[in-house]
Amino acid sequence: MKNFIAVLFICFGIALNAQVVSPGEFLPNYGRQVSYYHQVENYFNHLVANSQYIQQRPYGQTTQERNLNAYYISTPENLNNLENIRLTNLSNIGLSSRPSSVNEKAIVWLSFNVHGNEAGAIESAMSVAFELVNPNNPETKKWLENTIVILDPCLNPDGFARYSNWLRDISGRETHPGLNDREHMEPWPGGRQNHYAYDLNRDWAWQTQIETQQRMELYNLWMPQVHVDVHEMGYNEPYFFPPAAEPFHDFITKAQRDFHNTIGEATSKKFDAQGWNYYTRERFDLFYPSYGDTYPSFNGAVGMTYEQGGIGAGRAISLANGNVLTLQHRIDHHKTAVLAAVETAS
Repeated sequence: MKNFIAVLFICFGIALNAQVVSPGEFLPNYGRQVSYYHQVENYFNHLVANSQYIQQRPYGQTTQERNLNAYYISTPENLNNLENIRLTNLSNIGLSSRPSSVNEKAIVWLSFNVHGNEAGAIESAMSVAFELVNPNNPETKKWLENTIVILDPCLNPDGFARYSNWLRDISGRETHPGLNDREHMEPWPGGRQNHYAYDLNRDWAWQTQIETQQRMELYNLWMPQVHVDVHEMGYNEPYFFPPAAEPFHDFITKAQRDFHNTIGEATSKKFDAQGWNYYTRERFDLFYPSYGDTYPSFNGAVGMTYEQGGIGAGRAISLANGNVLTLQHRIDHHKTAVLAAVETAS
């Protein structure tokens, strides 16, 4: 009887995970049109309802009462032992007493869309989450045996809603990559900042905004070893990933610098295989203490900025080199880079 029940649970788990669908299957215009914030929430709700590899962790609301959500992604066994894994990590850095049972895993925190009009970030968060829980991707399941991924798909829901609502309002079915098209001319105040027109990527250390305050309560419960901050920049720029540029603050250790190099080498192999342009070391230093890479770094993590060209790109835009950059391109680049970070950390 016990064996029958065990087999029944295994079959149920297989059937449950088999129901997971990709963002493109769930959202008909994924990669062609920017999503609404509620659609992003709906997709993550779908993953939580249909996969044993992901759990939702609400941590607050914005000024405009949009939900702030993080998601724990790992194996079912690890998700059942989250508290023990968390306390083990904190005890290793002197912030908690040693738990009776030690369970050491890599803790990787992925932050997307702190600037609301950098839409490729939040869109790629859905693809990253899908690949991590995808039942047909055994490689990511191996990573998750050693890793807890904490994924925050949108640090700035109010700013993103401002941008996505505007873009959906003014755009039609056809994309218009010409530079003079309206979808490349976001009006003031834009979606970069939060409700109070504050740049949340300047608030990590000062914590003046409600989004940051609530997020840091959760962050401090975990103190991850790796933090990836996913951004977009001017649309003509190739992709940027670590190592970061000088100057490095004196508090940045050799071990942190070395991991930057390791991540950079792993990511460059992925991009070289696809023939994608990128650069490292030339921008985005580790000095000012209140960015999404430096604040985690000053608190012991390997903090990293990832930047994809895309601000002002709308759904598609003509580049100076004659190519057309689409929203799907931006998603693919971010997904590849972020998954390389998870793989390396695992």
